[in-house]
This record gives sequence, C-alpha cells and structure tokens, in this order.
Amino acid sequence: MIAPSRATAVRPPAAGSTVSPATLQMFSALLEARTGQRIASYRSWRIDTALKSLMRDRGLGTLDQLVALLREGRDRPLADEVVDALLNQETSFFRDAPIFDLVVEAVAAAERRGHRARIWCAGCATGQEPQSLAMLFAERAEAGAPMPEILATDVSDLALARARAGRYTQFEIQRGLPIRQLMRWFDGEGGEWTIKPDLARRVMFRQHNLVADRPPAGAFDVILCRNVLLYLSPETKQAVFRTFADALRPDGLLVLGAGETVIGQTQLFQPSRTLRGFYERSAVPTPDGGIAGASQGRGGA
Repeated sequence: MIAPSRATAVRPPAAGSTVSPATLQMFSALLEARTGQRIASYRSWRIDTALKSLMRDRGLGTLDQLVALLREGRDRPLADEVVDALLNQETSFFRDAPIFDLVVEAVAAAERRGHRARIWCAGCATGQEPQSLAMLFAERAEAGAPMPEILATDVSDLALARARAGRYTQFEIQRGLPIRQLMRWFDGEGGEWTIKPDLARRVMFRQHNLVADRPPAGAFDVILCRNVLLYLSPETKQAVFRTFADALRPDGLLVLGAGETVIGQTQLFQPSRTLRGFYERSAVPTPDGGIAGASQGRGGA
C-alpha cells in the first residue's frame, strides 16, 4: 500500500481570491490526504466555485461554516462530498487525438507477443477516455482483431457513477467526439446522449486511489494516466510512478498528458524507443541489487 504523503504547505491565495489562507490550507490538506492532489494557490478561486452547489444543498452560507463542520469530524459523508467536488475532473472524448492511434499500435505490438492486451486508464474521471478507446477497439474488433481488456479507475465514486451510466450532455459530446462515432455508439434523448450497451460492456470501471491502494491485479501493456500527475506533490508522484512500474509488463508503456513527462521526475521510466510520447520502464538498479519495475505486475485485488 502507498501511504498518503504529508500535506504540502501552500502559498497564500491568489490576489482577489475570497478564500483565506487558513481555508485554502484546510481544503488543500484534506484533498491531498485523501487523493494526493493539491490545490495550487493560483487556483484558489476553484474552492468557491467547486463547493457552491454543495454548500447550497447543505444550507451553508459561508466557507467558514463548512470548515467548522469539517473540523468537528462527525460528518464523514460531508468530507467525501467536499473531496469529490474539489477533484479536477477535466476530460473529453479523444483528447489529444493522435495518442489514441499510438495506443492502438502499442496494443497491436502486445498482441503479436501472444497475449490479450490489457489497458489501465488511471484517473479516468467521468469516463470519456476509456470510452474513446473502447470505440476504437470495438471497431477494430469488427474487422477480426482481438478486443483488449480495458480497466478504468478513479478515486471519485461520483465520477465513476457517471462513467458507468455512460450519459453525457450535448456540451460534453461536442468536445472531441466525431459525428460518425456519435451516431454509431450513442442513443440521444432529451439533450443527453447515452452509450449503447454493446460499447458499455467493453469497459470495466472500478474505484481506485492511486495514493492509497495497491495497483489492480495482473500486468498491463498500456497504462494511461493523463493530466493527473500535474496536481501531485513530487513525493506523491514518486509513489505513483512506483505503482505504475509494478503494474506494467516489462515491455509495457506508460502514457502521460501532453504537459507531463518522466524526465527529471523519476528514474523508473524513460522515453519509449518505439513510440514517441510514450514511456517505458528503465533498468534501474535497486538497493537490493534487483531491477526496478522488473516484476510481471504485482498488483493486488
């Protein structure tokens, strides 16, 4: 198990923010302890906007009232709701589209090695990324190719509930989903679009905390964790990189967001020699004389 890192000290809120330094520290510490994510001081405005609906539902007029309830510690569901609201769940269909073609290449290479490929989408939010992959591989399967196993995980139960429902607004659909795939894989009703059962069954969604949980059981050929590490402390990133190294096959690949890299962040991974923008495990000696990440995937249940 990876223990949560100590809460990181945060800078004062950005100029013009209505959030006090003490309140920013409180919410940032709660979020980091539960998920590893931090609230940067320049994003302190998000606290007001993210918690507005929750405070209205709870009949709270100020952030100070919310902080007081959290400090009492008697309302565990409230703390869970706050963490869910503060998580960054930005995602879209086929985000950074060229990456998806490269994932198909990586899966094809794994299949040539004689096994069914496995993909892990870590930090999947409301599910657009794994659903995008499912569309590509379902269409590929219609031409006779094997269907890889796609596991999608997130720390947020609320986000996962939406992902499992496969129901998206018109705005979410318009962000990256080609019209051909919309008509092929979705049913529309009342301004919303729902994924058809034939596609929904191709993705397994599971709650998983990258900071506190062991990696899922088995070994993966491709792990996608895009635009998640941006919000983690350096200490927490190291723990997450170790989780990924343990979960990947020796020839597996890690995919990060466009603004993320392993360079200068960890010795466990290096740029892939075959696919640009992907990362493979490094042969890094460990204190016991072994090779870092040399397991066949040591995940738990």
